[in-house]
Amino acid sequence: MTAETLLDVKNLSTHFRTRLGVIKAVDNVSFVLHEGETLGLVGESGCGKSVTALSIMRLVPSPPGRIVAGKIIFRGQDLLTMSEQEVRNVRGRDIGMIFQEPMTSLNPVLTIGRQLREPLELHLGMTKNQALRKSTELLQLVGMPDPETRLNSFPHQISGGQRQRVMIAMALSCEPTLLIADEATSALDVTIQAQILEIIKDLTDRIGTAVIIITHNLGVVARYADTVNVMYAGRIRETGSLDSVYKDPKHPYTVGLLNSVPTLDLDADARLEPIRGEIPNLADLPPGCAFVDRCDYAVQRCQEEDPELVEVGDLHYGACWEHERVARNLPGVTV
Repeated sequence: MTAETLLDVKNLSTHFRTRLGVIKAVDNVSFVLHEGETLGLVGESGCGKSVTALSIMRLVPSPPGRIVAGKIIFRGQDLLTMSEQEVRNVRGRDIGMIFQEPMTSLNPVLTIGRQLREPLELHLGMTKNQALRKSTELLQLVGMPDPETRLNSFPHQISGGQRQRVMIAMALSCEPTLLIADEATSALDVTIQAQILEIIKDLTDRIGTAVIIITHNLGVVARYADTVNVMYAGRIRETGSLDSVYKDPKHPYTVGLLNSVPTLDLDADARLEPIRGEIPNLADLPPGCAFVDRCDYAVQRCQEEDPELVEVGDLHYGACWEHERVARNLPGVTV
């Protein structure tokens, strides 16, 4: 039985006006997330992953940013047509987000306890005492030492890793239908990373929360995601099930990401293959494929036309003119 669609992002475009020109941080992005599904959103820094998440939350800073086109259908309603008050009722209650930078996301003049209590009192109608008890339980859940004492601390009085745990506790507090985790464990050590990710997975299993994991860590995606979106220069370049994208990648950027990650079966004397070059200036993209200058499979057409996503397998889509040669690992001459 197919799960119901929870989130349907259609042709989303978010632009930033700067002195250098208009930066298309998110450019005509579309994807679907089903109830209880975990989606991995991967790519280098600057590819548009976090701006996609902020667009879903209606938190794009304006100015200079603005959502210029598209629809974000959540549980049958377009978030982009909602009033600010209606969106506030959805944020925190139905959609939780773990932000990448906890120090800039937490209020520096409010205690940890006050910030944890707020969504519980606002969205769940808890009394102050009920919210305090729940807040303590949440901090215990994310492995915070001495949680009762930490409730009275301010953000600057705890470590970066502890601040990240507070952000995770806040995002999970109302048991949301959708959880967006933007580099949720980047400030934590490896052991705590695994514990937090297991907590998130348990939540999805227990109450059916859908998750969007935004990360550079392809190992995390391999363990927890059901589907994968590979972003580059503001667009989704490949999308499909975890197995199809990891085992049979059809875009050279996906191949490059996978080849740059160490694996247990890698020979001791083998060298990793980093992707050469860097992400192009989003305010001055080339006329063809944005990946053309870094691609080992590029041909003349790649310089002239930007490919759209097409079906390259069973529910597997890629945006590459040479996807068949990519699949057969037959590099061409770089243009």
